[in-house]
Amino acid sequence: MSRIEYSAEIAELLGRVRRRPTAGWPWRPGEQVPAGLPVKQSWGWLFAPDGRVLTLVNPKDGVVSLPGGSLEPEDAGDPGSALAREAAEEAQALIGMPYYLGYLYDRVGSANGGHECARVRMAAALRAVGPSAPDPASGRHYRRLLVAPGLAVELLGWGAPGLRQARAAVATAVRRLGVPSAADETIEELPAAGCELFPGAAPGAAAGTAPGESPTA
Repeated sequence: MSRIEYSAEIAELLGRVRRRPTAGWPWRPGEQVPAGLPVKQSWGWLFAPDGRVLTLVNPKDGVVSLPGGSLEPEDAGDPGSALAREAAEEAQALIGMPYYLGYLYDRVGSANGGHECARVRMAAALRAVGPSAPDPASGRHYRRLLVAPGLAVELLGWGAPGLRQARAAVATAVRRLGVPSAADETIEELPAAGCELFPGAAPGAAAGTAPGESPTA
């Protein structure tokens, strides 16, 4: 196994990582959300060309997350639009077309006022990031790290269900985005000034979804 490389600054940041307790939501890979089950959140595995994914670290509490969040009225019920908006707000990220992976079934409805709901997972290309800035909705100023998908699962603390989810995301990214199945294992913080990742990124590339894309884990 190759040695995972990262800077001393990233080592100091990772030393403060705090994993949230797993919620135990069942992962439904490749299944469409049933009619009548509201979709309340959309989160994304956003891939760089070398197969790494974007993870966000809140330096104040050490919590790691993928980009994403709750659907808002302006998203018109579209999980892909919600993911594109949240990625821009949280990570100043421009993404490509999101591909549907499946959903998590939240039976206790912690995101829906105590009523059951779905939390969608998608995969997309990470086209570019702009200058680092606080999330306008929460005020959180995330550190933006590229890590291999397996390491992302470890940092998130998602265990075996998270690994199955990551495999579904990688399978889609390999087929749809042309990324390698074995990602670069270097941990890298994206420049605070922003950068382009997939060549030829253009404004508006984040629009659109592909809800029919349904790989299995």
